[in-house]
Amino acid sequence: MIRFEDVSVVYDGASSPVLSHVDLHVPEGELVLVVGRTGTGKSTLLKCVNGLVPHFTGGTLSGRVTVAGRDTRLHPPRELADVVGIVPQDPLSGFVTDMVEDELAYGMESIGLAPDVMRRRVEETLDLLGLADLRHRPLLSLSGGQRQRVAIGAVLTTHPQVLVLDEPTSALDPGAAEEVLAALQRLVHDLGVTVLLAEHRLERVVQYADRVVVVHGGGVALEVGLPHDIMVTAPVAPPVVELGRLAGWDPLPLTVRDARRAAGPLRERLAPLADDAVRRSRATLHVLDGEVALTVDDLVVRHGAVPALRGVTLAADRGEIVAVMGRNGAGKSTLLSTLVGLHVPASGAVSVGGEMPSRLRGRELIRRVGLVPQEPTDLLVADSVGAECTASDRDCAAVAGTTRAVLDRLAPGVDDSTHPRDLSEGQRLALALSVVLAAEPPVLLLDEPTRGLDYAAKRRLVATLRDLAADGHCVVLATHDVELAAEVATRVVVLADGEIVADGPATDVVVGSPMFAPQVSKVLSPQPWLTVSEVTAALVVAS
Repeated sequence: MIRFEDVSVVYDGASSPVLSHVDLHVPEGELVLVVGRTGTGKSTLLKCVNGLVPHFTGGTLSGRVTVAGRDTRLHPPRELADVVGIVPQDPLSGFVTDMVEDELAYGMESIGLAPDVMRRRVEETLDLLGLADLRHRPLLSLSGGQRQRVAIGAVLTTHPQVLVLDEPTSALDPGAAEEVLAALQRLVHDLGVTVLLAEHRLERVVQYADRVVVVHGGGVALEVGLPHDIMVTAPVAPPVVELGRLAGWDPLPLTVRDARRAAGPLRERLAPLADDAVRRSRATLHVLDGEVALTVDDLVVRHGAVPALRGVTLAADRGEIVAVMGRNGAGKSTLLSTLVGLHVPASGAVSVGGEMPSRLRGRELIRRVGLVPQEPTDLLVADSVGAECTASDRDCAAVAGTTRAVLDRLAPGVDDSTHPRDLSEGQRLALALSVVLAAEPPVLLLDEPTRGLDYAAKRRLVATLRDLAADGHCVVLATHDVELAAEVATRVVVLADGEIVADGPATDVVVGSPMFAPQVSKVLSPQPWLTVSEVTAALVVAS
């Protein structure tokens, strides 16, 4: 169905090709997972399938890519639209209408389907992806995760033979991600749809894959194989695989179910260590007692007539890392936006460093609180990375080179001359985070900060956040990444329909939760382990 024959792609001004001599065959009815570190060329590989490379992205493509027998160099994307559906990393970049129902119908209108067929498929897709309640909503009023589901639905309604998805679950809550992946699996198994999917959150998707393609970048050949075989040596692996490597399990588990079946001896070994490990973990929290960084008192925020937050009350101290979790549309982004002054409360009060954020402006605001939004490009206005870093240093009166130094820590090797929109999703996020961190705000707000980040980049982010907490910063994360929350959060707040339904130490809130428990917790339950690093540290101490 998809065939790459000696394909290389080099962009103008680049010193080396992003893809080099790629040979790959994906047959009909197979789900292929594409993995690799940020910036290695995964998105470029996907864009070759529907002709976006080179017709719209520029650069030079050599070799041959065919889809259902059509050569993508001879057939631009509009001539492949009846065969290939593509969902980009940024859903907004692909929307062409204003309303959910219209967006689901647009692709079918473009290929000339009959109105009765369009109506039936819209209804089927609304039910399949849990979008029925959103059908009349404006796209701009949706949360990031809701937009992502709409983007997937808009492609599914055309019934493509090939479906290409770039980070399809990055903004979805765990439940919605499972629904989307289950739907994709049904398309593959029941209808013979061919799916090519790039995803960093392997803990969600690797068990669904028929094969895995590892993109190494730098001119290194692709590595292709069965999931179990690839995970043995892959540079990126989900926590359940890392735990299997630590315990020496053979074969390595790809699912929590398989890991639990092998984990009996490990649980017995860890049982006497659990209580001491939890005490040590809590003793390392950096909270500075008595130094309040932000307060929210009986907060109500409305989007038009729709209440987004209902009577939210919480406080966070300096040195605290708070993970705000909940399903898509629960109010997480609204809470963060209100803390930085982008929303004026209908009632209640918000205070950051003793000031109401909506009354602060310019440098006075960024010196108190910084927000990295779900769409990091909202913060990026210059035409090169270097210019962005220079402008950031100037805006926050930082020493020249401050922003660049932060970026080098989060995403090493990003060229100063690169346009921010030419960066990978993870690199753009790192640049936006660097711009915010350069001002050293006492309160840092991050909305889905691991979207587009590979495991290595996530580890660098975790180290940065821990250092910030140790220096007395208060960090609030709105995230669906349960593994990030387990790794870094000192406290977890769960929102549902705009209300707080849980608030406490990370271990207390997520252990035993079917929705928000990380993989290690599910494998070793009822013991209170959250991460592979916790297990490793405990075993080292005990040895």
